[in-house]
Amino acid sequence: MPTTIRVAHSPDSDDAFMFYGLASGAVRAEGLTFVHELSDIETLNRAALEGRYEITALSVHAYAYLHDKYLLLDSGASFGDGYGPTIVVPQGSPVRKVADLAGKRIAIPGKWTSAALALSLRLPDHQPVIMDFKQVGEAAKRGEVAAGLVIHEGQLTAAEEGLTVVEDLGKTWKARTGLPLPLGMNAVKKELPDALRRTLARVLKESIVYGLDHREQALDHAMTYARGLDRKRADTFVGMYVNEWTRDLGPRGRQAVDLFLAESVERKLIPPVKAQYQDA
Repeated sequence: MPTTIRVAHSPDSDDAFMFYGLASGAVRAEGLTFVHELSDIETLNRAALEGRYEITALSVHAYAYLHDKYLLLDSGASFGDGYGPTIVVPQGSPVRKVADLAGKRIAIPGKWTSAALALSLRLPDHQPVIMDFKQVGEAAKRGEVAAGLVIHEGQLTAAEEGLTVVEDLGKTWKARTGLPLPLGMNAVKKELPDALRRTLARVLKESIVYGLDHREQALDHAMTYARGLDRKRADTFVGMYVNEWTRDLGPRGRQAVDLFLAESVERKLIPPVKAQYQDA
């Protein structure tokens, strides 16, 4: 049984916030040492395909290809509850609605991201251009692509970066289904002993609860990863993706994951998959 647990998550303010309890040492597990590995979500998705980390953040999209290696955790989800990945075009573009982008080149923030899958559900007929999420908005503004699909802080800063929002995919999904859009989740490696998996599930939830209960201190920590956002906007961003859905999915959260995967399977966008969870 391993005693060093590698916890992989993205260097984003929302992930930093939810792992603050662990990173600060306020939340512990006897006999276990936690080592934090930070990479962007697409890199983490690829690492998860290799089963590299004991606990990892991953995209719900990517889970369809690695459910044999990981179990989902009820705590640590990032859902877009009426907001989410946003389709943007340069200001002055003639594009007014999603249908105008049919068959066009759209920059997406990684092949395995849930944003990419949500776009395929919304607009099956498009040409995805895969790039680092930090380059998507600029590529759209320069006209290298017809539109870009922005995530993370780009959802809040599009207008000041010279971009116009065509559609917020999380808003569209909520209007159609009544559910939040599943984007990122945390998962634990299947091959670990059951007792250890349960301990890790419990510790992760305690870390999230600690951050929510000590918001100002956790936000201080998250500001290190805010990528230029001021504190007010970083607080807004954290609140968007670390909330009650993050504390515990509950039945509606699981329903949202199931529907997102089921619709994607039905459209033959991903292989058949059913979400499996690790209980705490």
